[in-house]
Amino acid sequence: MGVRGLQGFVGSTCPHICTVVNMRELAEQHRSKYPGCTPTIVVDAMCCLRYWYTPDSWICGGQWREYYSALRDFITAFTSAGIKLIFFFDGMVEPGKRDEWVKRRLKNNREISKIFHYIKSKRDQPGRNMFFIPSGLAIFTRFALKTLGQETFCSLQEADYEVASYGLQHNCLGILGEDTDYLIYDTCPYFSIGDLCLESLQTVMLCREKLCESLGLHVADLPLLACLLGNDITPEGMFESFRYKCLSSYASVKENAGKKGNIILAVSDYISKVLHLYQGEKKLEEMLPLGPNKALFYKGVTSYLLPGQKSPWLVQKPKGIITDKQMVSLNPESKQEVPMCVDSEFKQEVAVCTNPESMPEVPMCTDPEPTQEASMCSDPDSKQDVPMCTDPDSKPEVSLCTNPESKPSLPSEIDTEFNLEALMCTQPEVKQEDAMDTEPEIKQATMVSESDILKVARMHHVHSESYLVYNIMSSGEIECSNTLEDELDQALPSQAFVYRPVRQRVYSLLLGDWKDEASTGPVVKEWFVYPGNALKHPDLVRPLQMTVQGGTPSLEVLWLSHEPAAQALRLDTLLACFNLSSAREELQAVESPLRALCCLLVYLFVQVDTLSLEDLHAFIAQALCLQGKSTSQLMHLQLDYINSRAVQLGSLLVRGLTTLVLVNSACGFPWTTSEFMPWNVFDGKLFHQKYLQSEKGYAVEVLLEQNRSWLTKFHNLKAVVCKACSKENRRIVGRAHWNSHYSGRQGRQGHGSYRTGSTRGHSGQSWRNQGSGGRQHEHDHWRRY
Repeated sequence: MGVRGLQGFVGSTCPHICTVVNMRELAEQHRSKYPGCTPTIVVDAMCCLRYWYTPDSWICGGQWREYYSALRDFITAFTSAGIKLIFFFDGMVEPGKRDEWVKRRLKNNREISKIFHYIKSKRDQPGRNMFFIPSGLAIFTRFALKTLGQETFCSLQEADYEVASYGLQHNCLGILGEDTDYLIYDTCPYFSIGDLCLESLQTVMLCREKLCESLGLHVADLPLLACLLGNDITPEGMFESFRYKCLSSYASVKENAGKKGNIILAVSDYISKVLHLYQGEKKLEEMLPLGPNKALFYKGVTSYLLPGQKSPWLVQKPKGIITDKQMVSLNPESKQEVPMCVDSEFKQEVAVCTNPESMPEVPMCTDPEPTQEASMCSDPDSKQDVPMCTDPDSKPEVSLCTNPESKPSLPSEIDTEFNLEALMCTQPEVKQEDAMDTEPEIKQATMVSESDILKVARMHHVHSESYLVYNIMSSGEIECSNTLEDELDQALPSQAFVYRPVRQRVYSLLLGDWKDEASTGPVVKEWFVYPGNALKHPDLVRPLQMTVQGGTPSLEVLWLSHEPAAQALRLDTLLACFNLSSAREELQAVESPLRALCCLLVYLFVQVDTLSLEDLHAFIAQALCLQGKSTSQLMHLQLDYINSRAVQLGSLLVRGLTTLVLVNSACGFPWTTSEFMPWNVFDGKLFHQKYLQSEKGYAVEVLLEQNRSWLTKFHNLKAVVCKACSKENRRIVGRAHWNSHYSGRQGRQGHGSYRTGSTRGHSGQSWRNQGSGGRQHEHDHWRRY
């Protein structure tokens, strides 16, 4: 993340770049300078997850009540100082950064292997030095922040660009995060989340002007420096020989800077003493060894240019260079003016293609005579002469069916003047090594044309009300990061495969009526991390037709209809996605907030044969006991030891809850999101305690802590799950009744524990070899098409 080596350089060689500031005092100065404007900090939420997750236990699936409480305390600290927070989350992985994403996921796999080795050898949780964030943390943090009343956005591209743009355009007090890219963007001040003291609101501000002063550069040179050093777009090895040439000719090597630090100094020296001499006279490719990497290099430089900004290094428009972050509107009638970079000597225009509509509109401080410069020095208000606060034009409301917990009106993101095609690239190319290239009847999931439905999907995405729906509809490509799964344990399937049939039915729902004689449907690219997956290419997954009485409903009906029967249809569709229409009656009898959990448990126990009656007891007991426990009680809960299987089961359940988020939003929100938020239905340590007790054969009364009222509910919930499973020919038994074939495994990718068939006859087959022996309509869904 960020610029290679820059974080260490700033800390060791240029510590004067870091200034200790008090955000409470800065907010007071901001209010004095701009009366009527609320001091606002833009938060890069993805950078803050590790800081926010303060519970001691992280291995068991997440201490969600404790985490929710920590988020509330974080927000209170800022609101009590009169500071407004705006949160941004990554909404998708840009194609140009996929290799970097894969590299990090594979590194995480190695860390997870070490974690499970520690658990099995020590029967304890590793220290904080091996900390790995619980599965689903980023997804559920969005909903937690929204529940706590915070403005939360999900990006349409890499979040750092939208964060930097928002901070610049709305005259924000600063950006809170942990990414050296914020030193490169010419935007508002950058505050470190890692150095934040929440009690005093004191932290470190990193000043890009002081950085430039130390390096002998201008702020406009920083994108060039970042790309030469290596970042998420330009790989570190691309200019390795060039950097060493700079270092070999650098005469002012500093002993305390180290090798990486001196490389930064040497490259900066080359820019200031050599490249500046020819700036405006020669193209970059004439001065730098760009070679075949010219297009990627220009893409990297322009990726740092925010709306309205220009770079003196771009003396002409590179042919065919349009960055992922800066898509040109293809609407010829668009009134949006594309800002141009104009070189002062040659007057050659370079289009800086921006998408101003990708930024959420909120009341902002505006200057009647604005300047292009953003504050970058130790005084965050030094260059922000914005005397007045105005509200943006109000947007018309559009009637639609939304999440009942969300705002009813549509924001500017779905304004009728907005050209949706500006957000979309052409049909994604499929790598040549994919076998599907030989089957012309299969279509890649194509872009959806501009429509009200896609606008609604986009709105829910931007406002963090849905999960993956817009990604599926707009690009046909999704991803899921690492989960705590033991690659050496052959007893449980990976969550990526357990929930794939659900996703396939969602694809069928979202991608429309594709069924015809000449086509087997579109293909969705899944970048899901699971043991044994080298992530060299995505899994290509077909939609799976679902069975809904009366036929699969349209998205217009599910999302926009206000008819009384529509809500029942939404629930029917949700259950059909899990292939549990037969369990509707049983699930309707369950009270909130345990109804969604019961649905998930039925699905899990039907799908995974190696889940036992003891596992079911543990899941239900923890959900009931959770209702009567305070955050403090959960915090002080002690475990005898850590069981690796229980760790995996905790993560498997939480990934199921994220799947419920996807299905619920795809079906038009038949259930309120609170029903499957983990702080309402799951606690990692509490589940682990119940699992250990159940494994030892403790009576149900002990699991329920001798609470008689919970005992009745326990048996009712157990009866619901068992009855629903029996309709799918799945009988849940104790481990003592397991057949010998449960212990025979065929490799981590081929567990016999995974059920695709509605009968018991296929449980001994490999995932990859199940072929047509699975459930109805689920044939061949492990083969790469």
